[in-house]
Amino acid sequence: MAVAPSLLIAGCGDVGCRLARRLLAQGWSVHGLRRTVAALPAGVRPVAADLECAERPAAWPSGALDYLVYCAAASESSEAGYRAAYVEGLRHVLGWLRQCRQSPRRVLFVSSTSVYGQQNGEWVDEQSAAAPDGYSGRILLEAEQLLLGSEWPASVVRLSGIYGPGRSWLLNQVRQGYRVASEPPLYGNRIHAEDAAGLLAFLLQAAQRGQALEDLYIGVDDCPAPLHEVVAWLRERLGVTGWAAAASVRRAGSKRCSNARARALGWAPQYADYRQGYAALLAAGQEPAGLNR
Repeated sequence: MAVAPSLLIAGCGDVGCRLARRLLAQGWSVHGLRRTVAALPAGVRPVAADLECAERPAAWPSGALDYLVYCAAASESSEAGYRAAYVEGLRHVLGWLRQCRQSPRRVLFVSSTSVYGQQNGEWVDEQSAAAPDGYSGRILLEAEQLLLGSEWPASVVRLSGIYGPGRSWLLNQVRQGYRVASEPPLYGNRIHAEDAAGLLAFLLQAAQRGQALEDLYIGVDDCPAPLHEVVAWLRERLGVTGWAAAASVRRAGSKRCSNARARALGWAPQYADYRQGYAALLAAGQEPAGLNR
């Protein structure tokens, strides 16, 4: 009988838990590392730890690890918080692998399209220049390079605008009469949380089958869209007629990210665009959000 592939998810939050459920259903052995292990799905082997602490956690698995996914979230939105979560936390995890002489077949790092600094609605793919204009993108790019320069096969997955149950920022803004500039259009990108987890699972399963993976993938749905278009569609669905008194909001950054590389490997999002994703959430009585990055 074949031995089940083993996976450790470091920073097993919302997307990590969705990933864990998918692979548990496929018979994988899954370890979940997070501060509050009581929140882990049933069947996940708990590893209680703080990624910002250099000491290897007591529950770190001692046997072989086939795969590792690093999908931490910063505990605070500051330069120090980002560095602690993404660079130092990743450095700690890689050190723990070395201490235990573990050699995963593939390490995935969940990054963000904030590493792209394009401002004028340009199409962006994995070949596009990454020149972030903020500390978050710069630190994530540093973490990516840390992993890709390590001794293990690795892939970076740059996600954008994750939305799903419990993520209510945009919905709340629309209900309050959110105003968005329409000229020039402010393009944004998004992916449903289930599709984010699905892409990670797809890449791990492809690696398990022996498929060659690239070192970088962009994780977004099929249809980048101007933010004013998304807001208008949500206003209609929610029956919002009033506008906020404040002037139009203009967020920084505008780009259209392509998922062609992931699709060429065989992946397809369940929710191809914001209409499908938000319609499903609203029909289920959920409170979605889609902060564009």
